[in-house]
Amino acid sequence: MNAPALPTPIYDYRKYWAECFGPAPFLPMSREEMDVLGWDSCDIIIVTGDAYVDHPSFGMAVIGRVLEAQGFRVGIIAQPEWGSAEPFKVLGKPNLFFGIAAGNMDSMINRYTADRKRRNDDAYTPGNAGGKRPDRAVIVYSQRVREAYKDVPLVIGSIEASLRRIAHYDYWSDKIRRSILLDSRADILLYGNAERAIVDLAHRLAAGESIHEIRDLRGTAFVRKRVPDDWQVIDSSDVDPVGPVDRHPDPYAMETPATCDNAADKAEQEAAPEPVKLVPRQSSLKRSGKTVIRIPSYEQVKDDPVLYAHASRVLHKETNPYNASPLVQAHGDREVWLNPPPIPLTTPEMDWVFEQPYQRVAHPSYGDAKIPAWEMIRFSVNIMRGCFGGCTFCSITEHEGRIIQNRSQDSILREVESIRDKTPGFTGVISDLGGPTANMWRLACKSKEIEAACRKLSCVYPGICKNLNTDQMPLVELYRAARELPGIKKVLIASGLRYDIAVKTPAYVKELVTHHVGGYLKIAPEHTEDGPLSRMMKPGIGTYDAFKAMFEKYSKEAGKEQYLIPYFIAAHPGTSDRDMMNLALWLKRNGFRADQVQTFYPSPMASATAMYHSGRDPLHRIRRDGEAMPTVKGLRQRRLHKAFLRYHDPDNWPMLRKALKQMGLAKLIGYGQHQLIPPRQPGPNAQQRKTGRPFKTQHTGLPRTPSRRKRR
Repeated sequence: MNAPALPTPIYDYRKYWAECFGPAPFLPMSREEMDVLGWDSCDIIIVTGDAYVDHPSFGMAVIGRVLEAQGFRVGIIAQPEWGSAEPFKVLGKPNLFFGIAAGNMDSMINRYTADRKRRNDDAYTPGNAGGKRPDRAVIVYSQRVREAYKDVPLVIGSIEASLRRIAHYDYWSDKIRRSILLDSRADILLYGNAERAIVDLAHRLAAGESIHEIRDLRGTAFVRKRVPDDWQVIDSSDVDPVGPVDRHPDPYAMETPATCDNAADKAEQEAAPEPVKLVPRQSSLKRSGKTVIRIPSYEQVKDDPVLYAHASRVLHKETNPYNASPLVQAHGDREVWLNPPPIPLTTPEMDWVFEQPYQRVAHPSYGDAKIPAWEMIRFSVNIMRGCFGGCTFCSITEHEGRIIQNRSQDSILREVESIRDKTPGFTGVISDLGGPTANMWRLACKSKEIEAACRKLSCVYPGICKNLNTDQMPLVELYRAARELPGIKKVLIASGLRYDIAVKTPAYVKELVTHHVGGYLKIAPEHTEDGPLSRMMKPGIGTYDAFKAMFEKYSKEAGKEQYLIPYFIAAHPGTSDRDMMNLALWLKRNGFRADQVQTFYPSPMASATAMYHSGRDPLHRIRRDGEAMPTVKGLRQRRLHKAFLRYHDPDNWPMLRKALKQMGLAKLIGYGQHQLIPPRQPGPNAQQRKTGRPFKTQHTGLPRTPSRRKRR
């Protein structure tokens, strides 16, 4: 397969004629603002489910400013009333297209808890008010735009559209839904971080090209009537045969491969007997420049969970932008076509995106209303994108890719200075220098050739790849340079940390612990048991123990009392009741009382969601007659798994007593140090019997001594 041609840098396009208007103080949200700017119309209008905050952590601001820098006039319609089409006409008809986004979060995950209960708040809304965006916002907004202006090109994006680009399991209805392209009636979908695609698309539309003719843009999906005659079609069962597999291996006993050539999959296929075909073979395995992989149709995956797991596996195998083939999935008599992912932005391009003239505050129309999401990040700096961890329950890798896109140190420091000089309320403390993972900045494959050929889903599972550069000393230099800037009192690291990488550079851990931890540091071991961890693609708990020892050593040397905040997931696919019980015993043994816990949330397109729906593990070849993996679906069992994480809460004791007796483990009920819960409920004024050492609360590790309990 030929390597993709290098794209035009996004700052090298010839600017559109409207650049003469210059950048707007804020992208306009009303006709009055347009009049002040001297605009008679907008070239592009972005509809978003978030309040408009002109900050590089908000998607509508990034896309809007990037398009503005290309010379286009961009307007924003933020959180419109969706009961009619009228609010979507407030800025008039755009000359080029409408861009539709649900916002920084999926609207369903934003609105509902993991137990499908409705939330009453929304951190991306002024006043933290809930209900300011519709469920399935991309579909609803698209319908209203079609009502308002039937003939205007409609482009959908954001994480909500990105994760629904093919037929997908929908947790809220417990059904397989069609690609969001069909339900929204959009002309084209942009998935992932879409700067490269949106810039190219805008210029081509401005040049007079029809949106229905633009079919070669990477990072896009669209609907076509049939596959063109000059394309070779390979069935997905040729790419990844569906058949018997060996017993699930122990991931902690496996040696990290020296190359990323998918040798494990090849060995698995060679050792397996003749695979059982689930869909007809249509062509040979050899790929050419015009080769598309056909995955099972919407109708097939809707009725067959095994085929759904197979389609999910193939989709995730085709995510490396340097070797991925297009995918096609039939929906009735129409074909949903996915082009390969976009080529990652270079460091100069990342700097250019993040150094647009953002005001770094909310639009003035919101007055003094507080927007919690902005309050949380207004003093933080995003230093990179992407994640090569590949955790199966997480959407970051699926959305941003596993190749890290880095900003330069100079650009990051300039943003720190901009925060110092322009952001209201700054007191000298940078709240975060991070990203999806705090310590992946400038980490990459040592070989561009191996990286271009790799089809692994993770660079750090089942162990850290020998081809991965894990040197975090450049990050140490960045931290030192940032805190030495005039007016900067402290630089904190608040993003989640990949601790299995951190321990590879002890000097980084020492620098972090000595200067950049504000008392607590978040990390996510997620579980203690090998079964769930292997389905999450997370390292064993021994790696956490190694990092914890290093963290405590350097905290002591610095003369600081600091604590780790470990996070755990309940009810993840592959987790048994006994796994959760063992996790609860580990928590008690280590003195942790978790006040806030998370239950697995099946987000669209995630590998773990395919496990949840199908009972099969798409991390390995799918077999129809294979042993089903345990999945936690019923509300009772999900609550039980959550109760194990909060074993210390008396409200959970009746449920846990019943479960332990049913498991034949009544010996864990009692007041002993090695028992999990007491045999009786406390009286209204009674205190729990004190045994062993003091507990630690809120995941923080702070001792909860008897005297503190009495005061409370």
